[in-house]
Amino acid sequence: MSSRREEYQREQAEQAYLQLNGSTPLPKREKKGHKKKKNKRRRRLIALVVLILAIGGGIYAYQKYSNAKNAADKIYTSTKIAKSRNVSSVLNDGNPISILLLGSDDGALGRAKTGGRTDTLIVATLNPKTSSMTLVSLPRDAEVAISDHESDFPSKINSAYAYGGAATAVKTVEKYLNVPIDFYATINMGGLESLVDAVGGVDVKSPLTFSYGGASFKKDVKSHVNGKQALSYARMRYDDPLGDYGRQTRQRQIIMAVALKSTNLQNLLNQKFLNTMSSQLKTDLTFDDLTVLGTNYRKSTHHSKSDHLQGTGTMINGEAFEVADEAEKQRITDKLRDALDLVHAETGNTLTPDTKINTTRK
Repeated sequence: MSSRREEYQREQAEQAYLQLNGSTPLPKREKKGHKKKKNKRRRRLIALVVLILAIGGGIYAYQKYSNAKNAADKIYTSTKIAKSRNVSSVLNDGNPISILLLGSDDGALGRAKTGGRTDTLIVATLNPKTSSMTLVSLPRDAEVAISDHESDFPSKINSAYAYGGAATAVKTVEKYLNVPIDFYATINMGGLESLVDAVGGVDVKSPLTFSYGGASFKKDVKSHVNGKQALSYARMRYDDPLGDYGRQTRQRQIIMAVALKSTNLQNLLNQKFLNTMSSQLKTDLTFDDLTVLGTNYRKSTHHSKSDHLQGTGTMINGEAFEVADEAEKQRITDKLRDALDLVHAETGNTLTPDTKINTTRK
């Protein structure tokens, strides 16, 4: 009854309006039931659009995730040796970690093959608690006894990789300094050129003025360099008054610059960067490890410290070696152990075959 009354009253009001204004009839009001159906259809359409967008975003995110995981799986190569400490526990607890960075010069700037030797050896530590990163270069000609090949003493530390790959290099460096090496990463220095290009180039400030490999640099002037220029910057040695030590400093600059830009989300999702990384890099960091590093350790790159082990040039059996005295080795051992929050311990000795690495935390 009430609905009929409302309809009748509406018709009467419309007639009165027409008599007074001579206009068209008032628009008829939609019935409530019809309006409810229309709103319901609208909500369904909106929900459908949201669902389509969510599915599309999920596919895109999964594709990027899948690409990153595939790249990480390609670069993963285990050393197949027992770690000096439980690295999974170290990562999960957010404690400082160490990575041995190894670089070879095979094919870089037309250089001859080095037979598996690594001309770049850098021990890097990442400490998320202090938001700091420490990079320590080791001279490639440092006098050592290669792990499991002590009878060949004296040997150069850069030959450890030729003896037994990353596993032998890791064990030799650990014994040399009495510092646990949690992970390793190897890169062909020729591949560094591609990595620099993949991240859009890097900025460097040269400590001296020089020209090399078709590139020129001025002292204390910041330059944005592409891959080829970065390789030239990192490779020059003979025109540097500090020789190989000067080159190590410049190599650390390039590697640190690439590392900083590599943690950028845009680059991590960049297919060119992922393809370059998977073809030029080898590491025993798993995809899950890399995810933890990118999430919890990225801030460690905010503050960096650089150093190098200083040796003395010495001719032994007709070969040029860099021999570091015990005080200098102890200084580097202390620096790295402090960065890893480990207790003070005596530096290492590569001539002792069964040395156990001290991993006691402070």
